[in-house]
Amino acid sequence: MKIEVKKPSFNKLEVNVKKYQNNPNEMIQLAIDEVNSLGGGYVIIPAGIYISKPIYLKSNVCIKTKAGALVIFPKKKEWYKLQITEYEGVKRIRTISPINARNVNNIGIIGEGIFDGDGFSWRPLKSFKVPEKQFKKCLEKSNTFIPTKEGGIWYPSESSYELAINGDEPAPTEENLFKYAKNYDYFRPVMVSIVNCDKVILSGVTFKNSPAWNIHPLYTKNLTIKNCFIQNDFSAQNGDGIDIESCENVLIKGNKLAVGDDGICIKSGKNKEARLIKIPTKNVLIEDNLVLNAHGGIVIGSEMSRGVYDVYANNNTFIGTDIGLRFKTQLGRGGVVEKIYIKNTRMYDIKEEAIILTTGYELYRMENESRDIVKEIAEDDIPEFRNIYIENLDCLNAKKPIVIKGLPEKKINHIYFKNLNIEAKEESNLTNYEDVYFTNCNIRVE
Repeated sequence: MKIEVKKPSFNKLEVNVKKYQNNPNEMIQLAIDEVNSLGGGYVIIPAGIYISKPIYLKSNVCIKTKAGALVIFPKKKEWYKLQITEYEGVKRIRTISPINARNVNNIGIIGEGIFDGDGFSWRPLKSFKVPEKQFKKCLEKSNTFIPTKEGGIWYPSESSYELAINGDEPAPTEENLFKYAKNYDYFRPVMVSIVNCDKVILSGVTFKNSPAWNIHPLYTKNLTIKNCFIQNDFSAQNGDGIDIESCENVLIKGNKLAVGDDGICIKSGKNKEARLIKIPTKNVLIEDNLVLNAHGGIVIGSEMSRGVYDVYANNNTFIGTDIGLRFKTQLGRGGVVEKIYIKNTRMYDIKEEAIILTTGYELYRMENESRDIVKEIAEDDIPEFRNIYIENLDCLNAKKPIVIKGLPEKKINHIYFKNLNIEAKEESNLTNYEDVYFTNCNIRVE
């Protein structure tokens, strides 16, 4: 399927950031401002190490990085002010992001450079995700540790620990922006925030070590993410790779991802609050990508309340992910995911399910309570997966081949599997579904 994605174009003007080397932490931003004021063109970042304040992209400007260019965004309280924005599908308090683009058009970041978000300084660390020796070193730095049934979570600062131990996320109000300013690092930002933009390209560069999600386009059209390397440690809390949310006309092609949460994610807002904004995610092509460490290779949800449709995935490979194809949502979301077409997928060494579709994401682990919870949910809050086509899939060494867990009120329906070749340790598990078709499928279980 061909998705028409309009690409940005730029004037030939070039401004080298070295022009502003007397302002070392602001040189990239000053070059962006100059190129924008002159009608557009390229900001050149040559080889070298750059310590930068957060940057704001402007219309008609493309950042072009040379091989050997390393841009680091260190965590500093005076650089990361709180704002009200959207994160995980709803309005939240977050700090500004290291790389920001809002209400601008015709922008890009290209080349061979590396952008590092200093995520180690921001992120909490779950004990079960790292070796014991590594976790003990964290505890030696500070006793900002919250016990959990899985072991515990360590926080890298007193200010983030102070809010985490209270367990309540402050409401996104102007008053709280001032009240919690000292706890800024609890409100970890996404690394690349692209909001309400048109004609955007990210190509060739490396984005790594993000404080939370790595790349988060929201309400954006004509977006290309091509041949990038997106990397977080597997222990990175909320360390998603790409989170496309309520966007239209998107190409994700030829990227390599190794991250601490879901790899390539398709979202569209969360719950009733999100459904008031009628902007689904649609017309997305995901092609020729490699996903290594990740919770899921290609993921739809769990925030999908505005709807997701017309998504095409072709020729993607997942190695060592927790799950291969992951469709997830839960009660309260509402919305519909449909017209999803996935072809020519290869998977190896999948720790859990090769394919999972669940509309009871939280209930998946609380099945004894599920019926009581469902009774409290309004009709509009019940999500639906339907008209999903998965064809030509090879998977070796998964735990389970296929899991489908729908809800009695709205079963997962019209799912089509064709030419699947899966080897797994355990059997599939299908409940609350209808009209699920298998054609020429070979599923072998130990």
